[in-house]
Amino acid sequence: MAQIVTLECEVCGERNYTTTKSKNMMLQRSKLHLKKYCSRDKKHTMHKEVK
Repeated sequence: MAQIVTLECEVCGERNYTTTKSKNMMLQRSKLHLKKYCSRDKKHTMHKEVK
């Protein structure tokens, strides 16, 4: 079973993406870090998982 998580931009703090996280990743207790496009900054920035 996968869980839906929200991604927040580390630069501006905008929560603009959602993605799924597998059950195996949830057992490791590590937060996702993905490089995504931020429309507010108009460039690719790191996005981290938030609750």
